[in-house]
Amino acid sequence: MTATLMRTPTSWLADIARVQRELDRTFSSFGLPASIRAASGPAFPAINIGSTPEAVDVYAFAPGLDASRLEVTVDHNLLTIAGERPLARPAAQSAVYADERFDGTFRRVVNLPDDVDATRVEAAYRDGVLHVRVGRRVAMQPRRITVN
Repeated sequence: MTATLMRTPTSWLADIARVQRELDRTFSSFGLPASIRAASGPAFPAINIGSTPEAVDVYAFAPGLDASRLEVTVDHNLLTIAGERPLARPAAQSAVYADERFDGTFRRVVNLPDDVDATRVEAAYRDGVLHVRVGRRVAMQPRRITVN
């Protein structure tokens, strides 16, 4: 009991770090993220969103995909980009010491403004960039009124 009371604060921090390492090792053995921070890693594909009075433009950066395997849907002002990036691993005899390229299935959902028209969607995939253009409703666009 006396030894426990005599510990310095730095030894408590070392104990916490040890427990964190053990939890990381345990969770990683099940294929789960080690912490909440690890669960919110970068999303795939990375996107840029732009807006004009006529449309909303979404650019998804996803090189190495087959355009026929991409699925783009708009439902209730939610744009969903889904697909699969094929597995690309080095030969079996080589040892992998860095694996930063995402592979497998993905799904990215983007909330669109209320004034988009789901019937006016165009999508094109070129040079690893998916460009989705969602038109705005004509009735919602500003128009100039001539005063007589």
